[in-house]
Amino acid sequence: MSPGSNRVSVLALAGFIGLGLAAGAIAGVMTAPAIATWYGVLATPPGTPPNWVFPTVWSCLYVLIGIAAWLVWRRRGGRRALRPWFAQLVLNFLWSPAFFGLHSPALGLLVIVPLLGAIVLCIRAFARVRPSAAWLMAPYLAWVCYATYLNAGLFYLNPS
Repeated sequence: MSPGSNRVSVLALAGFIGLGLAAGAIAGVMTAPAIATWYGVLATPPGTPPNWVFPTVWSCLYVLIGIAAWLVWRRRGGRRALRPWFAQLVLNFLWSPAFFGLHSPALGLLVIVPLLGAIVLCIRAFARVRPSAAWLMAPYLAWVCYATYLNAGLFYLNPS
């Protein structure tokens, strides 16, 4: 079946959204033990939201970035633009074990800064194929900028 087929298209949409949500769920399972123990005693920067905000926002963002990838996938020539999408998803996934798993804001920064670059590259690639897909990635970029601020603040406030 071709990408234009309704059945394939619906399955692809579910796959793109599901891939992000699955990565987030796995990262959440890895993160949960550290939230109550290690993270709970860290000094946090101003503007740190309550813990319940993170899974809520991330779930919404994974849906948006999944839809964005699907919109690009449906366009002729869009598959090449998906390379940075997959790269950012991998970096996004790696942040949780680096930060929470290893209890290391420093390693978190070493992952989140390239993640920001990968998101920007993804948005640029998407904009050439389907501008609306690039706009769907904008809230994700904004949130990861905010997450970078939080990560840097945690690194600064908790030097050990």
